Amino acid sequence: MKLGGGCACKAIRYKLTESPLIVHACHCRDCQRISGSAFVINIWIESKFVERQGDKPNSFMLKGGTGNNHEVFFCGKCGTYVWSRYYGAPGDALFVRAGTLDNAEAVRPDVHIFTRSKLPWVTLPEGARAFNTFYDISKEWSPESLARRKTMLAEARAAQK
Repeated sequence: MKLGGGCACKAIRYKLTESPLIVHACHCRDCQRISGSAFVINIWIESKFVERQGDKPNSFMLKGGTGNNHEVFFCGKCGTYVWSRYYGAPGDALFVRAGTLDNAEAVRPDVHIFTRSKLPWVTLPEGARAFNTFYDISKEWSPESLARRKTMLAEARAAQK
């Protein structure tokens, strides 16, 4: 799966050169607030598979609901949020905003997370995998994604040495 996207003014463009590890629909209050919407759809993918072109995004640090830092990246010209980095997440990964894809319908959420703060008028699809907070990665990720996660963690450990 090769997907491309970018900000509204096209100053930042990117290509995803690998399939997502998983796609989240996050219903937490932080995502609601920062997006101005009911939830955010995030593509969890290793940073090395996000090829940025054009302007370098600006960023700022937030403290998430978990207490861990959360860095959000956005276009300095139009303000579009293009991705985040959650420092509580394992390895070197980004959470690309699916709404910034050129073809946003190319992905759909694998899981709905932090549904404890889901807005009451949002109805999840029948059979959707939904979690009040987060989930056990070992139980929810595909075998391929788990293998990639193992590689990503090994690379992170090697980089720290």
